[in-house]
Amino acid sequence: MPALAASALLLAAGCSSPSSQAGPSSPADARQAGAETAASAADRSLAVAAAPTGSTATATARPRDSDGRAHRTKLSVSSYDSRTRRAVISSDAASSPSATSSSPPSATSSSSSSGPASPSTSPSASTAPHRTAVGDVIASAPAPGAPNGLLAEVTKVIGETDEGTEVQTAPARLNALLGDDTAKGSVPVDPAAFDIDELLPDVDVSWSKTADVHVGPQGATVPLGSLRLNVRADLPTVGNASASAAASVSGFVQVAPQVDFRYGGEGADAAPASAYLGVSGDWTSGWSLKGRAGAAAAPVRIPFATLHADPVLQVGPVPVVVNLDLTCYIQVSGDGRITVDVEQSLRGDFEAGGTFGLGRGWSPVSSSDMKSTPVHTSVTTAGSVRAALGAQATVGLYGSVGVVADLAPYVRGEGTARVTGTDSVFDADGSWAVYGGVDLSGTLRLQLTIFGTPVFQRDIPLGALHREWQLAGGGSPS
Repeated sequence: MPALAASALLLAAGCSSPSSQAGPSSPADARQAGAETAASAADRSLAVAAAPTGSTATATARPRDSDGRAHRTKLSVSSYDSRTRRAVISSDAASSPSATSSSPPSATSSSSSSGPASPSTSPSASTAPHRTAVGDVIASAPAPGAPNGLLAEVTKVIGETDEGTEVQTAPARLNALLGDDTAKGSVPVDPAAFDIDELLPDVDVSWSKTADVHVGPQGATVPLGSLRLNVRADLPTVGNASASAAASVSGFVQVAPQVDFRYGGEGADAAPASAYLGVSGDWTSGWSLKGRAGAAAAPVRIPFATLHADPVLQVGPVPVVVNLDLTCYIQVSGDGRITVDVEQSLRGDFEAGGTFGLGRGWSPVSSSDMKSTPVHTSVTTAGSVRAALGAQATVGLYGSVGVVADLAPYVRGEGTARVTGTDSVFDADGSWAVYGGVDLSGTLRLQLTIFGTPVFQRDIPLGALHREWQLAGGGSPS
């Protein structure tokens, strides 16, 4: 029996050893396996998604480590003093491996790092250090004392406190965390995330998000993911203008903004090959200008609402905090001699931001496709007037403003006699015209160097996009 058992074992080993040591079953399989390995090593693309509401995610990179890459960490910013740049970093006891693994997926695998790694290791795994050290670069979602988020490098460990380790910090750059990874994505901003300050008494706000449709004050259905502001404002009139000539602007602005982010890395110690930060979205407005406004050649701007949000983009393991501000305004200019009654609806989209490329540096991006429809048009007496119902947007990262964009759809009227029109039927005894248009302008700010790009010496104008079209007109020159 022992001899028979030994023979059986030898026979089993002899039969099984070829299959256990065999590689791919064919040269084609070998080439496919090699291609998949190479693709995995070359693909450094990080997923970009909106972080969960109330996220307290923190990522840390240690440049002196073998891979120097950012990792999701159990550290958190307990407090921060923007004046002294001192922070208290604590270990987040509430973190857990399951919470860590729930971060948005990254296409980057640990096999592409320079050091060996176990099959279970990933960039967001809990292999991150649990104690802060000099040289650490920390990216944090909004935290106490850092409402715009924090991106900083630890320059000195001061000591231990009841809340955690107190450290001295200095400003850091995103390439210290993203390194040679790449990322690209656009994330809508939840309308409910905006803090809104109404600056005029007759401003009504409505908003909607997925599966929760709200109806605007005028009874119109608000598209999903949009923010709507209805406004009415009296304008200064000229002299003893009659009640029928009292000037006013009324209507609504409806916008669905999203943040656009792109990063193409070259390493933690090098400028990225590409970068982009901007704001875009859909725009709808319907509004009217009535009366004889006491306008002047210099435009008079009347803000009626300010909005602020700090959406957090989860770029792989790194929380990238975007600061978005919108100021909605009415702006009027003219010669103060014309009385108008103009209504129009306008719909379209816009995009504004800054893009970076090696060899050409930062350059502006601005585009807008707007279409308007006249609803009612009336121009009385000679003169000219122009009124805009627009918004100024500022976009930044971690509290540093990088892009300022001003989107101003407007209506302009001019005439030499009384002209009235409804539904494209007009009576005129002189020359007249009403125009719609849109202006998009702005500035790229120095703070865009937060990507790790070379410092430019001055702000860069975003460029002026100007489009105008005739809404109505006719008659003959007087």
